[in-house]
Amino acid sequence: MPSITYGGQSYLCRAQESVLDCMTAHGVTIPSSCHSGLCQTCLMQAVRGNIPAAAQAGLKNTLAAQKYFLACSCYPEEDIEVALPSAGTGKFSATVTAIQPLNDDIVCLQLQTDAKLEYKAGQFINLYKDAFTARSYSLASVPDIDEHLQLHIRKVPNGLVSQWIHQALNVGDSIDISEATGDCFYTEDKPDQSLLLIGTGSGLAPLYGIIRDALAQGHQGTIRLYHGSETVESLYLADELRSLSQRHRNFVYTPCISGSMVPPGYASGMVADVALRENPDLSGWRVFLCGHPAMVDNAKKQAFFAGASMRDIYADPFKSALQNNAAEQAQTAA
Repeated sequence: MPSITYGGQSYLCRAQESVLDCMTAHGVTIPSSCHSGLCQTCLMQAVRGNIPAAAQAGLKNTLAAQKYFLACSCYPEEDIEVALPSAGTGKFSATVTAIQPLNDDIVCLQLQTDAKLEYKAGQFINLYKDAFTARSYSLASVPDIDEHLQLHIRKVPNGLVSQWIHQALNVGDSIDISEATGDCFYTEDKPDQSLLLIGTGSGLAPLYGIIRDALAQGHQGTIRLYHGSETVESLYLADELRSLSQRHRNFVYTPCISGSMVPPGYASGMVADVALRENPDLSGWRVFLCGHPAMVDNAKKQAFFAGASMRDIYADPFKSALQNNAAEQAQTAA
């Protein structure tokens, strides 16, 4: 078994055990969140030894060249020595400028960074409660439109970061965030391509940014947004989206209600079912899917079978740390 040296201590790493899992099993706290190689919260640096290429997937070339890697995706094949990143690596300091309720469970958190953050609407950043606790949130803001970063934060039951944001964070507080990453954003290479966007809950955040970005860049193709929830009260930004559709003839907004009380002006049913029923042929379309993991996975398959190319389907499942832990426990028990 390869050994992992960290902080002057060595730990044996079992077969099919990641660096993150090994550290956690030995009581060593490493910053982490998604446990799936996406959020990059568990970034570490190899001081000695070779890192498997898969552990650097998705990292910037400049980070990979310095032997940075993702602890959750690193399954060492030889003895290695590792360290946490240097202070400030990929981090920005930000100030809370506003916390605005969007509905009973979601707030819009606005941040002003001390240094300019390069990003595209729809990408995500990690937001740090402390040095070891972070969560990923998608950007609803558009760089050329909005002065401040905007994140839609849903209050997750027992969520360490979301509960802190809703209950303890205040305007004027300082907070650390990461660089922006992710490929769920608009590109202007096909301005006539039809766009289908499907989201649930706070999955509207990246879609709201993508839509406004596309319209600001003069997108000419049809843009159709389907946002779903169980009740009317759980939806948000409905008035803003209706106003946007009135100003742009190529944008269509369809709010969907899966519950029993469906007033006029709302579609009845699960959001992905409604969207795919109304758009049965997605050949040549670009599709964005954000929100509940089950919806995203199901809609991704449906969109592909409806003719969308896999390279034109962008998925951003919103998995909480609790969901990731439950999935890991299920895999371990299997």
